[in-house]
Amino acid sequence: MQRVVFGGSGFATFLLRRNKLARLAGGAATDCYVKLVFLDPDTVYPEPLDLDEVRDVVPQDAWPVLRTYTVRWVDQQVEELAIDFVVHGTDPLGTDSAGGQGYAGPWAMRAKAGDVMHLRGPSGAYAPDPAADWHLFVGDEAAIPAIGAALERLDSGAKAVAFIEISDETEQQSFATTADLDLNWLHRRDAEPGSTELLDEAVRAFDWPPGRVQVFLHGESALLKSVRPYVLNERGVPRADVSVSGYWRRGNSEESFRVWKSQQTD
Repeated sequence: MQRVVFGGSGFATFLLRRNKLARLAGGAATDCYVKLVFLDPDTVYPEPLDLDEVRDVVPQDAWPVLRTYTVRWVDQQVEELAIDFVVHGTDPLGTDSAGGQGYAGPWAMRAKAGDVMHLRGPSGAYAPDPAADWHLFVGDEAAIPAIGAALERLDSGAKAVAFIEISDETEQQSFATTADLDLNWLHRRDAEPGSTELLDEAVRAFDWPPGRVQVFLHGESALLKSVRPYVLNERGVPRADVSVSGYWRRGNSEESFRVWKSQQTD
């Protein structure tokens, strides 16, 4: 992971929008996300940047590239927010999958103080429900920022179980949580991201505690085809208690993933 901390004059607008969403939802989302706007360095864009205007006056091949990322934390006192980037793989096509370099990872690796990045958003929909008897978190590297934010939001002593797939021990993290957490890191070793059944096998194998569970299931889109049916149909968890989102799809750019996702019926 490569962490980049953002600040500057746009923070006030970000916070205003975030707080408005929180008021509408009854609390701030822990899966708060923004879209990073990558500009073509050889193109002059209208100022202030308006993407609708850009699409009207700029040739399509020079339109900005948007990439979606979860906000790991927000510090209102110092007016900063942090985003963690998954950076590994050598895919020359820039697929933006967890195994490809894409746009965002290389940018994060070379980012330095003073660099400018436009953000759109934020948005988000999930937050841990204090009324749940326990919480289940399932995801891969792409979901770690949202899982971490949620774990750190849990009340002291709240029961939580997390299964997170990563490459190896070097990618493990610690979380500043006072929850009663059973944290399980699943190492895929040399397997490609998005190619294993580690998460599906782990969720099916562990001994589910009694009581009402709230489930957070985010990551590679294959999770939607494997773990989600098990949670909803075999475990009988109500749909309202399950947050499911495919963040990426193996071998796809974010653009092609959006097209694929829009074509799914369930």
